[in-house]
Amino acid sequence: MKQLQSVKEFNELKNNQQVIFMFSAGWCPDCRVIEPILPEIEEKYPEYTFVEVNRDEFMELAQENDIFGIPSFLAFKEGAEVGRFVSKDRKTKEEIISFIDGFSK
Repeated sequence: MKQLQSVKEFNELKNNQQVIFMFSAGWCPDCRVIEPILPEIEEKYPEYTFVEVNRDEFMELAQENDIFGIPSFLAFKEGAEVGRFVSKDRKTKEEIISFIDGFSK
């Protein structure tokens, strides 16, 4: 999964692509649990660019987007938010797929 490098990149991706941002952090055990399934999910949805946002490095983006728990997912299509899976709870593969299917069909 691509790593976010800057706020400028976040805004460019958000406004110009179909993108799913995963807010995460290195210390987050629930984030590490889902890491092995993420490549499979990315492969299932090639129309989306998947980008990991390190919540600790981009705290202002997390706050601006009301991300108060991780891992959390935000999806955008050409500037419009189309999906939000935000909570502090551990996510399963099935829940992540259901979340993406909810706005991609």
